[in-house]
Amino acid sequence: MQALRIYAGPLARKHIEQQGLRPQDIGVVPGAAGGPKGLILGPLDRFIFGEWLTRSQQPVHLVGASIGAWRMATACLDEAVTAFERLERDYIAQDYELPPGRKAPTAEHVSEKFGENLASFYGGRIAQVLQHPRYKLHIVTSRGRHVLRREHKLGTPLGYLGAFLSNTVHRKAMGAWLERVVFSAPGVTDLPFATHDYRTRQVPLSEENFNAALQASCSIPFVLKAIHDIPGAPPGAYWDGGITDYHLHLNYRALHGADIVLYPHFQKAVVPGWLDKGFKWRHRPTSFLDNTIVLAPNPEWVLKLPNAKLPDRTDFPRYGTDLQARMKVWNEAVGASRQLADEFAAWLEQPDLKHVGPL
Repeated sequence: MQALRIYAGPLARKHIEQQGLRPQDIGVVPGAAGGPKGLILGPLDRFIFGEWLTRSQQPVHLVGASIGAWRMATACLDEAVTAFERLERDYIAQDYELPPGRKAPTAEHVSEKFGENLASFYGGRIAQVLQHPRYKLHIVTSRGRHVLRREHKLGTPLGYLGAFLSNTVHRKAMGAWLERVVFSAPGVTDLPFATHDYRTRQVPLSEENFNAALQASCSIPFVLKAIHDIPGAPPGAYWDGGITDYHLHLNYRALHGADIVLYPHFQKAVVPGWLDKGFKWRHRPTSFLDNTIVLAPNPEWVLKLPNAKLPDRTDFPRYGTDLQARMKVWNEAVGASRQLADEFAAWLEQPDLKHVGPL
């Protein structure tokens, strides 16, 4: 069974028709939030960053939220393929203590262990990420405003309720509660997307704030603690970048209309914000994605994976303290996903539009 589905916006489709797809065509690679679902993209990441893009020399902007930020930062490391393999192992093996009587670990415990893991993973290597000669990293976070400015056991749930209600009226209205803060590689003053869609700030990345920014981008509300007062950034509480930008449905065309956005993703739909998951009418493509190519698993192929789904956060309570059982099914899913990379590599040899669907 074919594992890979390729979808393209109208401009990207025209580009493929006229020129095929070459590594020098790529200007942006996004990495979505989505927790363990991102594991399925490991083989694609290793092929794209370890083999294919190395055949070109142009700058490429890497935009990531949550696990997507971790993936994109890993692409900037020396020996990226080895680093991606470690990311996969570390993510699959993560384990947290369950206090007596609880079905989930405390947010304090998860944040502490996750911070230690990030510090170990990037220890002594942050400069490689920030000074990569080609890749320009952008880490997306969500900064709380007003009642969400500080994490609080009563104020935070009320603030997120306000954000949810505002978002039901209009996505832009959620900016009264949460703003998008993008931490960009040193010297990169222009974002690879326009920001008229949502309240946005840009902050330079540095060795002092890298770990905090990356952990903030991965800090799911109520599952991990917010990261407060990141050095060099406006004061306040910072959470998962997926809250404001779940799948990074950003206006890439506005500033990089001539570049192709290559998007390894775990599904066809590019959902704007985490709170939009239930709003199916916001899952449709827009002109923002006209120059985007999405690489996603075939839904029928996904049904052949363990539990007939991608790895996801429901597997933590599903397997509870049985770490080995969870690791087994996640490793099986990741092993099967090598087919995605193999099929993409084969398609690049002969980019046939018959195998490219509309985004």
